[in-house]
Amino acid sequence: MVLLTGGLGACTAASGPGEAAQGSARAGNAAEEARQEPVRLRTSWADPAAVPIDTPVTVTASGGTLETVRVRSEAGAVEGTVSDGTWTSSTLLEPGTDYTVTATATRSDGRSVERTRRFHTVDLTLDEQTFASVAPLDGETVGVGMPVVVTFDLPVTDRALFEKHMRVTSTPAQKGSWYWLSDREAHYRPARYWKAGTDVSVDLDINSLPAGNGIYGQESRSIDFHVGDSVVSRVDVSTHTMRTFVNGTLARTMPISAGKAGWETRSGTKVIIEKFRRKRMNAATIGVDESDPEYYDLSNVQYAMRVTYSGEFLHAAPWSAGSQGSANVSHGCVGMSLADAQWLYDRTRRGDVVEVTGSERQMTLENGFGDWNLSAAEWRQGSALG
Repeated sequence: MVLLTGGLGACTAASGPGEAAQGSARAGNAAEEARQEPVRLRTSWADPAAVPIDTPVTVTASGGTLETVRVRSEAGAVEGTVSDGTWTSSTLLEPGTDYTVTATATRSDGRSVERTRRFHTVDLTLDEQTFASVAPLDGETVGVGMPVVVTFDLPVTDRALFEKHMRVTSTPAQKGSWYWLSDREAHYRPARYWKAGTDVSVDLDINSLPAGNGIYGQESRSIDFHVGDSVVSRVDVSTHTMRTFVNGTLARTMPISAGKAGWETRSGTKVIIEKFRRKRMNAATIGVDESDPEYYDLSNVQYAMRVTYSGEFLHAAPWSAGSQGSANVSHGCVGMSLADAQWLYDRTRRGDVVEVTGSERQMTLENGFGDWNLSAAEWRQGSALG
């Protein structure tokens, strides 16, 4: 034991002046580290377990100059920039999500220091989030009268804020505006029909946006659609005639039968909402009881093109062939021969325009895509942005 101790003592005693200098340097560095103010991150939230999603996140640093900030979740990075020593997010956060903040700062001695923090955003139920459905569909080709239709499953009371984040662009460029039919539905249309061949992009940047009353946008949406040929059909119920124009040129004139007295076809501008190769039409859907002499149940109506929610269609009506071109005998639909209906059906798509004249009964804005029954000036008044 003594020899071991002595050996250890001899070894210690053998320390040279170089090692002593290194030890002194390490002591000096430690002292300098102690004098440096520690780098700390400061963030904009009070509770890291329930960070709000409707305000930007900010990150600053004390004890150093903030250089870079990365905020990430499993879904990806949050965009943001550093300005005047503060990092600010430029996109809102997802609810119920874990995030990691990794920041670097430069101390006064030039050393780069990295710091990490974690947080969780506030949890939201589906009853606290509104989802936007969009028409047309992404990639769809539509007619020149097709509006952009955004339907929310929960009400949006802060319409102005949402509208600022609902952008529609087109090539070629055409000015347009949003119109709020209700707190759940907004339509966008240009001042005049879309130009044939237009490409349109819709960008709804509404994710986590406060809609009001504790409701937030659930998901941002982006869709692109194309406007095809201009197909406009002009129905004159007083002369029992329909003329269809393709890209401005008269393509076909057809005898028709429209709505009879008490069931008049509505005058105004309508848009094809949907198409059916065959469709059952039952008078019960328009409020007619089976005991009523006006009741009907047609199981196989061909080439049906809906133009109102209330049940007006353009369709083949071979049963009224004797009245087509001379009398109005329908319950509001525009009936034509099988050949004419097939010709029209083959050339139309959702969004094509049907302009009706000759009736005292008027089309309304909400009964289908009735958007074109307002002037451009009247339409702009429906915007939440004035």
